[in-house]
Amino acid sequence: MNALDPEGFGADASRSDGERPDAVEPDAVDRTDLQTFMISAAAQLAGMHAQTLRTYDRLGLVSPQRASGGGRRYSSRDVDLLREVQRLSQHEGVNLAGIKRIIDLTNQVDALRSRVRELEAEVAASKRRSGEMVRVPRTNAIVVWEPRRRQR
Repeated sequence: MNALDPEGFGADASRSDGERPDAVEPDAVDRTDLQTFMISAAAQLAGMHAQTLRTYDRLGLVSPQRASGGGRRYSSRDVDLLREVQRLSQHEGVNLAGIKRIIDLTNQVDALRSRVRELEAEVAASKRRSGEMVRVPRTNAIVVWEPRRRQR
């Protein structure tokens, strides 16, 4: 599991039944995102210079929240992502444009997984309601409806 794959859906995390071993209710609050850090603290935690964080923000690699005065506020998840960006850049040799693409694709995958969960819930709800439905016999009859004409 890493910052780009926070749910652990990587190749080694998949199971034959499609479930995650550490599945958590989707409505559960991620407490790690409640704490935020000013840019200096986030830079220190990520092991990089504050100016690098500003550059990554400008390039769209990491998008921290903004305080009312406009200052950047980094969550723990943002700090993890900064570390992953640094790892990809320094150890894997991926350029910043490539890292941006990886992050964008990861976000798309996360959104699609979320949508799949929503659709699975809708299907399950529909199956539960199937007993409430009334079956209508099939027919080839044609019903013609004509509106009443106004009488003057």
